[in-house]
Amino acid sequence: MRSLDVDCKISVYCTINESEDVNKVRTAVSNILTGMDEKLTDNSFAANSDNYESLTKIYETMRTRKIKSAYRRHLMRNMTEDSTWFYLNKQAAFANVIALCDEEDQSPLGPIKVVLHSKNIEDVIDWLVSDVE
Repeated sequence: MRSLDVDCKISVYCTINESEDVNKVRTAVSNILTGMDEKLTDNSFAANSDNYESLTKIYETMRTRKIKSAYRRHLMRNMTEDSTWFYLNKQAAFANVIALCDEEDQSPLGPIKVVLHSKNIEDVIDWLVSDVE
C-alpha cells in the first residue's frame, strides 16, 4: 500500500439491532478496519482513527477484486467540502468480506457507514482508488 501524504480521519458508524450481538458487530467492523478507537452505546457502534492505514483491508480488497471504479463513483457522489462516505454490508463484514452497498437498505441489519474526513478529500479519494501502487 502506498502512503498517503495528507491527513485523513476515518469514522465508522452502525446501529446495533436488538437481535444482534454487540461482539459480532465489533467483529464485523474489526474485520474491515484496523486500529480503530471504539465507542459503544445501547443501540450504536462508532469507531474513529487518525491513521489512514486503518483502511488497509479496504484498499487491498479494491485492488484484488478490481472494484475501484465503484468506490470512486460512491466517494465522488457523496463528497462534501471536506468529507465523503460509503456503506459496507455488515453481515458480509462479519464473514470477513468487504461488500459495498449502493443504498442503506441493501444491508438487512443496516450498513456500516465509513466516513473519510480531510481538508484534501479529493487527494484521499485519489489515493484510495487510483491505479498507482
